[in-house]
Amino acid sequence: MNQQDLFLMSDAALREVIDMVDADQLSLAAPTDWSRKPNPTLRDILAYHAFDEAWVPDVLAGRTTEEVGARHDGDLLGDDPIGNYGEINDAATEAVTGDLDLARTVHLSYGDFPLGDYLVHTSTYRAFQAWSIAKFIGLDYSLPDPLVDGLWEIVGPQIDGFRAMGVFPPEITVPADADAETRLLARVGYWVP
Repeated sequence: MNQQDLFLMSDAALREVIDMVDADQLSLAAPTDWSRKPNPTLRDILAYHAFDEAWVPDVLAGRTTEEVGARHDGDLLGDDPIGNYGEINDAATEAVTGDLDLARTVHLSYGDFPLGDYLVHTSTYRAFQAWSIAKFIGLDYSLPDPLVDGLWEIVGPQIDGFRAMGVFPPEITVPADADAETRLLARVGYWVP
């Protein structure tokens, strides 16, 4: 698996979960560690994901934050949060399905990185948020097996480095017979016994 495939699977997982969110759940208070915004709601989390998705075509086009400016600021969700997120997600998916040079440098708010690294960063965020949101709203949801395998393959060797940067909380111990998804979630500190 490559970084492009990992992104597409992670993004599809997040989209699948967001499509299962009921409109009345958007006003639920979300965990405070999911956002820099005080007292976030699930709609606030969805709004940030829409913002993050909106940036994908610009990042892939090589645009800088200065070139994009405030284009993606404001309320991207409007009166149809799930539907509008879906349209933004469609544009991101279309941008990533093209022929990409994964070694090409792209410009992010936190520095310049190879495109492949950007896709790994965003894939990691999307995959674990898909699982977290699903659990938060009570869905019986598991990450697809190919996505779990891809995360182990590509993100697994980087977990300690990401943890050192504050991306992941401490690892959690799981039973020896735990499945691949549970072991992955525990390795990144998300699984709850």
